[in-house]
Amino acid sequence: MKRTFAVLLIFAFVLLAEKSLLAQNAPQGANSATSSNDAITARAKKIHFSSLVLDTHIDVTPKLQSSWKFDERHNTGHIDLPRMKDGGLNGLFFSIYMSGTVTGPKAVNDAVQRIAAVHKLSEDMPDKVMLCRTAADVRLAHRQGKIAALMGMEGGHMINNSLPVLRMYAELGVRYLTLTHSVNTDWADSSGDQPKHNGLTDFGKDVVRELNKLGVMVDISHVSDKTFWDALEVSKAPMIASHSSCRAISGHPRNMTDEMIKALAAKGGVIQINYLDSFIDPDLFAYSQKTQAAQRELRQKYQNEPRETAFPKIREELAAQFGAPPKASWERIVEHIDHAVKLVGVNHVGLGSDFDGGSMPVGMEDCTKLPLITDALLKKGYKESDIRKILGLNTIRLLADVEGVSKQLRQAK
Repeated sequence: MKRTFAVLLIFAFVLLAEKSLLAQNAPQGANSATSSNDAITARAKKIHFSSLVLDTHIDVTPKLQSSWKFDERHNTGHIDLPRMKDGGLNGLFFSIYMSGTVTGPKAVNDAVQRIAAVHKLSEDMPDKVMLCRTAADVRLAHRQGKIAALMGMEGGHMINNSLPVLRMYAELGVRYLTLTHSVNTDWADSSGDQPKHNGLTDFGKDVVRELNKLGVMVDISHVSDKTFWDALEVSKAPMIASHSSCRAISGHPRNMTDEMIKALAAKGGVIQINYLDSFIDPDLFAYSQKTQAAQRELRQKYQNEPRETAFPKIREELAAQFGAPPKASWERIVEHIDHAVKLVGVNHVGLGSDFDGGSMPVGMEDCTKLPLITDALLKKGYKESDIRKILGLNTIRLLADVEGVSKQLRQAK
C-alpha cells in the first residue's frame, strides 16, 4: 500500500513538472518574439533620431508667405517645426513652386518672393534653422542641432528662358532645378503634357550645362522620358529625381521605369521616393486614371484655393461621382524603396516625400510618422549604415559630387 502511494506521488510530481514546463514554454516563444520585435523598434528609433533625415521635396513654402507660423504645431498640412522634431526630420528642400502656367516676369518675381521667405525663416530663427548651400553646410547644421534648410526650384518655367536668371537663383541658394513641372516649358517636355520638343531643345541642353557649372543639381522628376534621356546624355554631373517613385509598382508617368532608375544610378544619381498615395499605389493610380478628366475640371474650379483646402474638396466631389477611392498604405513607400535598392543598390535611393503637395497614404499622415520607415527597413534586414544612407547621406553625397563637377568645370576654363 505504501509502495503504491509512493508511486502515485512520484507520478503526480512528474505531471506537475511537465505542466509547469509547458506553461513556461508556451508563452516564452510569443514573449521572445515580442521582445525581439520591441528591441528592433527601440534600435530603429535610436538610428532614426541620430541620423541626418533629409527630405528633398516639401511644398510648405507658400505658407511661409502668410501668417502661418513654422515654429507652431498645426492640425493641417504635413509639416511644421514641432512635428519635424517628433518625426526626426532635420533637413528639407523647400520647394520653390508655382503652376507651370505662370510664366515670364511674373514667374521670376513670384519665385524670388518665395526664395526670400525661406531666407527670412532662417534669419528669424537662426538658433533653429540654417540656410544651407553646400553639403558641408548641411553637415554643420546637423552637428549644431539645427534644421538644414535648402531650396529646390520646381519647374524650369521660372527661369523665363534666361541663363542669367538661372545664375541669380543659384546665387540666392537654389540647389536643384526641376526641368519641368506638369506642363512643357519652351525648352523641355513634361511627363504631364503632350510631347512638343522631343525632349530637350538646344537651349534646354544649355540649361543642363549651366546647372553643371553652377553646382546646381539637375532634377528630372516631372520630365518626359525623352527629356530624361536627353538630360542624362548632356549632364556631366550625376542627377537627382527629387520626388519620384517606381513605375514597375505603380504605372504613374511621374514615376521612373527600371531602365531609367538604372541609368540614373549608373551616373551616380539618386531617386528620392515620393510618398503621394496616387503615385505609389497601383489601385489608386487606376482610380485616378478613371477620374482624370473630372480631376482637371475640379482643379480648375479650385485653382485659387490653397492646396490643403482644395484637395479635400476635390476628393469629396470625386467620391460622390465615382465612389470612394482605394486606400493606400504607408507600407507602399517601403515597397518602392526596397524595389529601387534591389535594382541599383542602396547608394542611389533617398526620400522625397512631397509633404504638403498632395494626399499621403494611410499611416503617413504627416512627418511625425517617418520613424515607421526606419523601423520597417530594419525589420527587413537593412544594415544600420545603409538605412542612414537612405535617410539622408546619399543626398549629401550627391550634392557634394555635383559641387565637385562644378569646381572641375570652372577650373577647366
